[in-house]
Amino acid sequence: MVVRRDSAVGEQGPGSGSETAKAAKRVPVKKTTTGKKTAAGRTAPAEGAASGEPAPAEGAARARTAGGAPRGESRTALVRRARRINRELAEVYPYAHPELDFDSPFQLLVATVLSAQTTDLRVNQTTPALFARYPTPEDLAAADPEEVEGILRPCGFFRAKTRSVIGLSKALVEEFGGEVPGRLEDLVKLPGVGRKTAFVVLGNAFGRPGITVDTHFQRLVRRWRWTDETDPDKIEAAVGALFPKSDWTDLSHHVIWHGRRICHARKPACGACPIAPLCPAYGEGETDPEKAKKLLKYEKGGFPGQRLRPPQAYLDAGGRPAPPLGATG
Repeated sequence: MVVRRDSAVGEQGPGSGSETAKAAKRVPVKKTTTGKKTAAGRTAPAEGAASGEPAPAEGAARARTAGGAPRGESRTALVRRARRINRELAEVYPYAHPELDFDSPFQLLVATVLSAQTTDLRVNQTTPALFARYPTPEDLAAADPEEVEGILRPCGFFRAKTRSVIGLSKALVEEFGGEVPGRLEDLVKLPGVGRKTAFVVLGNAFGRPGITVDTHFQRLVRRWRWTDETDPDKIEAAVGALFPKSDWTDLSHHVIWHGRRICHARKPACGACPIAPLCPAYGEGETDPEKAKKLLKYEKGGFPGQRLRPPQAYLDAGGRPAPPLGATG
Protein backbone atom coordinates (compact mmCIF):
# COMPACT_ATOMS: atom_id res chain seq x y z
CA MET A 1 0.00 0.00 0.00
CA VAL A 2 1.24 2.76 -0.84
CA VAL A 3 1.64 6.04 1.22
CA ARG A 4 3.12 9.53 1.12
CA ARG A 5 6.86 9.46 1.36
CA ASP A 6 7.70 13.14 1.35
CA SER A 7 8.93 13.26 4.94
CA ALA A 8 11.40 11.17 6.85
CA VAL A 9 8.91 9.95 9.41
CA GLY A 10 5.25 10.05 10.16
CA GLU A 11 2.93 11.40 7.49
CA GLN A 12 2.99 9.00 4.55
CA GLY A 13 2.85 10.38 1.18
CA PRO A 14 -1.15 2.45 0.04
CA GLY A 15 -0.76 -9.53 -14.89
CA SER A 16 -2.09 -12.68 -14.88
CA GLY A 17 -3.64 -14.13 -17.99
CA SER A 18 -7.11 -13.62 -16.57
CA GLU A 19 -6.44 -9.89 -16.13
CA THR A 20 -5.27 -9.63 -19.71
CA ALA A 21 -8.43 -11.35 -20.89
CA LYS A 22 -10.55 -8.92 -18.92
CA ALA A 23 -8.71 -5.98 -20.39
CA ALA A 24 -9.38 -7.34 -23.86
CA LYS A 25 -13.10 -7.33 -23.18
CA ARG A 26 -13.07 -3.78 -21.86
CA VAL A 27 -10.98 -1.97 -24.46
CA PRO A 28 -12.53 -1.61 -27.93
CA VAL A 29 -10.61 -3.58 -30.53
CA LYS A 30 -9.95 -2.12 -33.94
CA LYS A 31 -10.40 -4.77 -36.62
CA THR A 32 -8.44 -5.01 -39.82
CA THR A 33 -8.44 -7.49 -42.65
CA THR A 34 -4.71 -8.23 -42.32
CA GLY A 35 -4.03 -8.13 -38.60
CA LYS A 36 -4.95 -9.98 -35.45
CA LYS A 37 -6.56 -8.69 -32.32
CA THR A 38 -4.38 -8.50 -29.23
CA ALA A 39 -5.36 -8.55 -25.57
CA ALA A 40 -4.61 -4.84 -25.20
CA GLY A 41 -7.06 -3.95 -27.93
CA ARG A 42 -4.44 -3.19 -30.58
CA THR A 43 -4.04 -4.78 -33.99
CA ALA A 44 -0.97 -6.92 -34.31
CA PRO A 45 0.90 -7.07 -37.64
CA ALA A 46 -0.15 -9.86 -39.98
CA GLU A 47 2.10 -12.90 -40.16
CA GLY A 48 5.20 -12.04 -42.10
CA ALA A 49 4.87 -8.32 -41.37
CA ALA A 50 7.68 -6.51 -39.59
CA SER A 51 7.33 -6.48 -35.82
CA GLY A 52 8.19 -3.60 -33.50
CA GLU A 53 6.55 -0.17 -33.64
CA PRO A 54 2.83 -0.07 -34.46
CA ALA A 55 1.82 0.84 -37.97
CA PRO A 56 1.29 4.58 -38.53
CA ALA A 57 -2.46 4.21 -38.96
CA GLU A 58 -2.71 2.25 -35.70
CA GLY A 59 -0.61 4.78 -33.83
CA ALA A 60 -2.75 7.64 -35.07
CA ALA A 61 -5.94 5.86 -34.07
CA ARG A 62 -4.51 5.08 -30.67
CA ALA A 63 -3.54 8.70 -30.11
CA ARG A 64 -7.03 9.85 -31.03
CA THR A 65 -8.71 7.44 -28.60
CA ALA A 66 -6.35 8.30 -25.75
CA GLY A 67 -7.46 11.92 -25.27
CA GLY A 68 -9.43 11.17 -22.13
CA ALA A 69 -9.78 14.73 -20.85
CA PRO A 70 -10.56 17.18 -23.66
CA ARG A 71 -10.04 20.87 -23.02
CA GLY A 72 -13.10 22.38 -21.45
CA GLU A 73 -14.27 19.09 -19.92
CA SER A 74 -17.42 19.72 -17.91
CA ARG A 75 -17.78 18.77 -14.27
CA THR A 76 -20.28 16.07 -15.18
CA ALA A 77 -17.93 14.61 -17.80
CA LEU A 78 -15.04 14.65 -15.32
CA VAL A 79 -17.06 12.76 -12.72
CA ARG A 80 -18.14 10.17 -15.29
CA ARG A 81 -14.58 9.69 -16.59
CA ALA A 82 -13.09 9.45 -13.10
CA ARG A 83 -15.62 6.85 -12.01
CA ARG A 84 -15.14 4.86 -15.18
CA ILE A 85 -11.38 4.78 -14.58
CA ASN A 86 -12.01 3.45 -11.08
CA ARG A 87 -14.36 0.78 -12.43
CA GLU A 88 -11.80 -0.28 -15.02
CA LEU A 89 -9.04 -0.48 -12.41
CA ALA A 90 -11.32 -2.50 -10.13
CA GLU A 91 -11.52 -5.13 -12.87
CA VAL A 92 -7.77 -5.10 -13.42
CA TYR A 93 -6.99 -5.28 -9.69
CA PRO A 94 -9.97 -7.05 -8.09
CA TYR A 95 -7.68 -8.30 -5.32
CA ALA A 96 -6.12 -4.88 -4.52
CA HIS A 97 -5.34 -4.62 -0.83
CA PRO A 98 -3.12 -2.70 1.58
CA GLU A 99 0.44 -3.79 0.87
CA LEU A 100 1.64 -3.66 4.48
CA ASP A 101 1.51 -6.90 6.47
CA PHE A 102 -0.48 -6.51 9.70
CA ASP A 103 -2.59 -8.51 12.10
CA SER A 104 -3.99 -5.67 14.21
CA PRO A 105 -4.65 -1.92 14.07
CA PHE A 106 -1.51 -1.39 16.17
CA GLN A 107 0.67 -3.28 13.71
CA LEU A 108 -0.80 -1.40 10.75
CA LEU A 109 -0.29 1.95 12.48
CA VAL A 110 3.37 1.23 13.26
CA ALA A 111 4.03 -0.23 9.81
CA THR A 112 2.51 2.79 8.08
CA VAL A 113 4.67 5.19 10.08
CA LEU A 114 7.75 3.10 9.24
CA SER A 115 6.94 3.18 5.50
CA ALA A 116 8.00 6.82 5.13
CA GLN A 117 10.94 7.15 2.72
CA THR A 118 11.08 3.42 2.02
CA THR A 119 9.05 0.68 0.36
CA ASP A 120 6.24 -1.36 1.87
CA LEU A 121 8.30 -4.42 0.97
CA ARG A 122 11.20 -3.32 3.16
CA VAL A 123 8.81 -2.56 6.00
CA ASN A 124 7.21 -5.99 5.66
CA GLN A 125 10.64 -7.59 5.78
CA THR A 126 11.50 -5.65 8.95
CA THR A 127 8.37 -5.67 11.09
CA PRO A 128 8.24 -9.43 11.85
CA ALA A 129 11.27 -9.07 14.12
CA LEU A 130 9.90 -5.87 15.64
CA PHE A 131 6.49 -7.31 16.49
CA ALA A 132 7.96 -10.59 17.73
CA ARG A 133 10.07 -8.63 20.23
CA TYR A 134 7.43 -5.96 21.05
CA PRO A 135 3.95 -7.36 20.32
CA THR A 136 1.91 -4.69 22.19
CA PRO A 137 1.96 -0.92 22.63
CA GLU A 138 2.96 -1.48 26.25
CA ASP A 139 6.00 -3.51 25.15
CA LEU A 140 7.12 -0.98 22.56
CA ALA A 141 6.52 1.97 24.88
CA ALA A 142 8.96 0.48 27.38
CA ALA A 143 11.53 -0.62 24.78
CA ASP A 144 15.22 0.28 24.81
CA PRO A 145 15.60 2.75 21.92
CA GLU A 146 18.97 1.28 20.89
CA GLU A 147 17.43 -2.17 20.51
CA VAL A 148 14.59 -0.80 18.42
CA GLU A 149 17.06 1.16 16.27
CA GLY A 150 18.93 -2.06 15.55
CA ILE A 151 15.75 -3.72 14.29
CA LEU A 152 14.60 -0.74 12.24
CA ARG A 153 17.94 0.05 10.62
CA PRO A 154 16.94 -1.56 7.25
CA CYS A 155 14.01 0.88 6.96
CA GLY A 156 16.21 3.96 6.84
CA PHE A 157 15.91 7.02 9.11
CA PHE A 158 15.87 4.43 11.88
CA ARG A 159 16.62 6.83 14.74
CA ALA A 160 13.76 9.18 13.90
CA LYS A 161 11.43 6.26 13.22
CA THR A 162 12.38 4.70 16.54
CA ARG A 163 11.40 7.91 18.33
CA SER A 164 8.09 7.98 16.46
CA VAL A 165 6.99 4.39 17.10
CA ILE A 166 8.04 4.48 20.76
CA GLY A 167 6.36 7.87 21.16
CA LEU A 168 3.08 6.81 19.58
CA SER A 169 3.13 3.61 21.67
CA LYS A 170 3.50 5.66 24.86
CA ALA A 171 0.64 7.90 23.75
CA LEU A 172 -1.56 4.87 23.07
CA VAL A 173 -0.85 3.51 26.55
CA GLU A 174 -1.24 6.80 28.39
CA GLU A 175 -4.19 8.29 26.51
CA PHE A 176 -6.09 5.38 24.97
CA GLY A 177 -5.55 2.43 27.29
CA GLY A 178 -3.19 0.71 24.87
CA GLU A 179 -5.79 0.61 22.07
CA VAL A 180 -5.57 2.30 18.68
CA PRO A 181 -8.42 4.84 18.48
CA GLY A 182 -10.88 4.54 15.64
CA ARG A 183 -11.43 8.27 15.11
CA LEU A 184 -9.51 10.57 12.80
CA GLU A 185 -9.30 13.36 15.36
CA ASP A 186 -7.66 11.02 17.88
CA LEU A 187 -5.25 9.33 15.47
CA VAL A 188 -3.75 12.58 14.21
CA LYS A 189 -2.78 13.52 17.78
CA LEU A 190 -0.33 10.60 17.93
CA PRO A 191 3.38 11.30 17.26
CA GLY A 192 4.26 10.81 13.59
CA VAL A 193 0.64 10.36 12.48
CA GLY A 194 -1.09 12.70 10.03
CA ARG A 195 -4.27 12.47 8.00
CA LYS A 196 -2.91 10.09 5.38
CA THR A 197 -1.54 7.64 7.91
CA ALA A 198 -4.81 7.93 9.83
CA PHE A 199 -6.88 7.14 6.73
CA VAL A 200 -4.76 4.06 6.01
CA VAL A 201 -5.57 2.77 9.50
CA LEU A 202 -9.22 3.81 9.47
CA GLY A 203 -9.89 2.35 6.02
CA ASN A 204 -8.03 -0.92 6.40
CA ALA A 205 -8.19 -1.73 10.11
CA PHE A 206 -11.59 -0.24 10.98
CA GLY A 207 -13.43 -0.30 7.65
CA ARG A 208 -14.05 3.45 7.69
CA PRO A 209 -13.74 5.18 4.30
CA GLY A 210 -10.75 7.38 3.62
CA ILE A 211 -8.49 8.50 0.77
CA THR A 212 -4.78 7.77 1.05
CA VAL A 213 -2.92 10.47 -0.84
CA ASP A 214 0.55 8.98 -1.24
CA THR A 215 3.05 9.94 -3.95
CA HIS A 216 1.53 7.47 -6.44
CA PHE A 217 -1.98 8.79 -5.83
CA GLN A 218 -0.86 12.40 -6.24
CA ARG A 219 0.95 11.64 -9.49
CA LEU A 220 -1.86 9.70 -11.14
CA VAL A 221 -4.79 11.95 -10.29
CA ARG A 222 -2.89 14.89 -11.77
CA ARG A 223 -1.99 12.90 -14.88
CA TRP A 224 -5.63 12.01 -15.26
CA ARG A 225 -6.60 15.67 -14.70
CA TRP A 226 -8.92 14.88 -11.84
CA THR A 227 -7.39 17.89 -10.10
CA ASP A 228 -4.59 20.41 -10.51
CA GLU A 229 -4.02 20.70 -6.76
CA THR A 230 -0.59 19.87 -5.35
CA ASP A 231 -1.32 20.06 -1.63
CA PRO A 232 -2.24 16.56 -0.34
CA ASP A 233 -5.16 17.81 1.75
CA LYS A 234 -6.61 19.71 -1.22
CA ILE A 235 -6.10 16.67 -3.46
CA GLU A 236 -7.96 14.57 -0.92
CA ALA A 237 -10.89 16.99 -0.93
CA ALA A 238 -10.98 17.42 -4.71
CA VAL A 239 -10.86 13.70 -5.52
CA GLY A 240 -13.21 12.80 -2.69
CA ALA A 241 -15.83 15.07 -4.23
CA LEU A 242 -15.80 12.98 -7.43
CA PHE A 243 -16.75 9.71 -5.73
CA PRO A 244 -19.21 8.37 -3.17
CA LYS A 245 -17.59 8.13 0.25
CA SER A 246 -18.09 4.37 0.22
CA ASP A 247 -15.64 4.13 -2.72
CA TRP A 248 -12.77 6.02 -1.11
CA THR A 249 -10.75 3.19 0.43
CA ASP A 250 -10.93 0.87 -2.58
CA LEU A 251 -10.27 3.80 -4.90
CA SER A 252 -7.04 4.48 -3.01
CA HIS A 253 -5.94 0.86 -3.47
CA HIS A 254 -6.77 0.85 -7.18
CA VAL A 255 -4.89 4.08 -7.92
CA ILE A 256 -1.85 3.18 -5.79
CA TRP A 257 -1.61 -0.30 -7.30
CA HIS A 258 -1.77 1.12 -10.80
CA GLY A 259 0.89 3.67 -9.98
CA ARG A 260 3.21 1.00 -8.64
CA ARG A 261 2.69 -1.52 -11.40
CA ILE A 262 2.08 0.39 -14.63
CA CYS A 263 1.86 4.19 -14.38
CA HIS A 264 5.35 4.79 -13.01
CA ALA A 265 6.82 8.21 -12.25
CA ARG A 266 9.66 8.17 -14.78
CA LYS A 267 8.69 5.55 -17.36
CA PRO A 268 4.94 4.90 -17.40
CA ALA A 269 4.06 1.82 -19.44
CA CYS A 270 1.44 3.53 -21.61
CA GLY A 271 1.45 0.75 -24.20
CA ALA A 272 0.41 -1.80 -21.55
CA CYS A 273 -2.12 0.40 -19.77
CA PRO A 274 -5.73 -0.84 -19.67
CA ILE A 275 -7.14 2.68 -19.20
CA ALA A 276 -5.11 4.37 -21.96
CA PRO A 277 -8.27 5.45 -23.87
CA LEU A 278 -9.36 7.41 -20.79
CA CYS A 279 -6.00 9.00 -19.99
CA PRO A 280 -5.14 12.52 -21.16
CA ALA A 281 -1.46 11.84 -20.41
CA TYR A 282 -1.21 8.87 -22.79
CA GLY A 283 2.08 9.10 -24.66
CA GLU A 284 4.16 10.47 -21.77
CA GLY A 285 5.61 6.99 -21.42
CA GLU A 286 6.46 4.04 -23.68
CA THR A 287 3.62 3.37 -26.11
CA ASP A 288 5.03 0.34 -27.92
CA PRO A 289 3.20 -2.66 -26.38
CA GLU A 290 6.19 -5.00 -26.29
CA LYS A 291 8.54 -2.40 -24.85
CA ALA A 292 5.89 -1.32 -22.35
CA LYS A 293 5.48 -4.89 -21.07
CA LYS A 294 9.11 -4.85 -19.99
CA LEU A 295 8.39 -1.91 -17.71
CA LEU A 296 5.67 -3.68 -15.69
CA LYS A 297 6.44 -4.28 -12.03
CA TYR A 298 5.31 -6.70 -9.34
CA GLU A 299 3.01 -9.54 -10.29
CA LYS A 300 2.03 -7.96 -13.61
CA GLY A 301 5.67 -8.09 -14.61
CA GLY A 302 6.28 -11.54 -13.15
CA PHE A 303 7.78 -10.30 -9.88
CA PRO A 304 6.52 -10.89 -6.33
CA GLY A 305 4.39 -8.22 -4.73
CA GLN A 306 5.06 -6.25 -1.56
CA ARG A 307 3.62 -8.53 1.13
CA LEU A 308 5.18 -11.59 2.70
CA ARG A 309 1.69 -12.76 3.74
CA PRO A 310 -0.73 -11.50 1.07
CA PRO A 311 -4.48 -12.26 1.06
CA GLN A 312 -5.58 -15.53 -0.47
CA ALA A 313 -7.45 -13.74 -3.26
CA TYR A 314 -4.16 -12.23 -4.42
CA LEU A 315 -2.48 -15.63 -4.45
CA ASP A 316 -5.43 -17.18 -6.26
CA ALA A 317 -5.06 -14.52 -8.97
CA GLY A 318 -1.45 -15.48 -9.60
CA GLY A 319 0.30 -13.08 -7.24
CA ARG A 320 3.41 -14.21 -5.39
CA PRO A 321 4.47 -13.30 -1.86
CA ALA A 322 7.60 -11.23 -1.34
CA PRO A 323 10.78 -12.86 -0.04
CA PRO A 324 11.78 -12.38 3.63
CA LEU A 325 14.58 -10.02 4.56
CA GLY A 326 17.95 -11.45 3.57
CA ALA A 327 16.53 -13.99 1.11
CA THR A 328 18.28 -14.35 -2.24
CA GLY A 329 16.69 -14.96 -5.61
